[in-house]
Amino acid sequence: MARQPEVFVRELDPAEAQRLVKITRTARDRVRLRRAGIVLASVQGRSAVEAAAMFAATAQYAREVIHAFNQQGFAALDPKWSGGRPLKFGPHVRELVCRAARTPPQQAGLPFTTWSLTKLVAHLALAHRVVISTDTVHRILRAAGVRWQATKTWKASRDPQFRVKMDRILDLYDRSAAGTIPDGGRVICVDEFGPLNLQPRPGRGWFPSRRPARLRATYNRYGGVRHMIAGLDLASGQLFYRLRDRKRSSEFLAFLRQLRLRFPTGRLHVVCDNFSPHRKATVADWCATHDVELVFTPTYASWLNWIESEFTALRYFTLDGSDYPSHAAQEAAIAGYIRWANRHATPKRRFAPESKIRRPDYLPNVA
Repeated sequence: MARQPEVFVRELDPAEAQRLVKITRTARDRVRLRRAGIVLASVQGRSAVEAAAMFAATAQYAREVIHAFNQQGFAALDPKWSGGRPLKFGPHVRELVCRAARTPPQQAGLPFTTWSLTKLVAHLALAHRVVISTDTVHRILRAAGVRWQATKTWKASRDPQFRVKMDRILDLYDRSAAGTIPDGGRVICVDEFGPLNLQPRPGRGWFPSRRPARLRATYNRYGGVRHMIAGLDLASGQLFYRLRDRKRSSEFLAFLRQLRLRFPTGRLHVVCDNFSPHRKATVADWCATHDVELVFTPTYASWLNWIESEFTALRYFTLDGSDYPSHAAQEAAIAGYIRWANRHATPKRRFAPESKIRRPDYLPNVA
């Protein structure tokens, strides 16, 4: 068998040689580094066999790299990754898998309410003659954005005045953000938070692997409960609160009086829910004589009250993962968080700007 003629790299100008050396020093991709090394070895006069031995490659591979470099230049150093093996299951089968996973098993005549991957694979084989592994099903669902998630509840509002009430609240939010509430008026979102009892509460945190913090278990709780009533001033983004033993109309009215003292001028627009103490005649009479408007959210639509998101943060950062020994300790933690939040508060300016509730055709009674 005749010996193959030696192959060498074409003559490089100084700039090309310098670029090649730089690639061999800085390249992170192993394929690019090896190809550049073979070319550099050839530039230095080494044969293809010698260059291949330096980089644990075959002589034929080294010759192909050198030929490609002579024809394509530095582009030949870049790896050309192929797409891999073609997909075994086409778009029709992948859509079938996703549709089957989203369909409750009972609709398919099966005696269970949720799928496991094993049950789903068996159903696909029996009902659709698709033989597929659980791992492939998992990858197909993940690529399609179908995730294993907990179900959630949603209570749709059936309030016949839903649209009118929602538009009124959104208008107040927008006018407060634009600073167009007349005569220095304020929009205050008010609600009760609680009951606050003494119990260990589950939460999350950063712990060593498999060594999370443990909280005591309780059954009887003899510490009683406390209630917090709070208001969110949209103009400043700050929270104002009081902690009380009860949450009757008298406590609500006392809180409104404190808000009136804090903001003595201009009309107060107080957004609140339909809790019965908020609708007491004594509360309504006092509001009428002190330039306070109670703006009620629609029935089962407390999510329109901006303070709810503040309560979510309060619960997450002060109650979740806690086990306070007394109400005093719990209230001190709440007070500390609210002081911190008020120092970092900014005016509330954007309430659901891109949400579907802003569309004229939004249907509130569709759960």
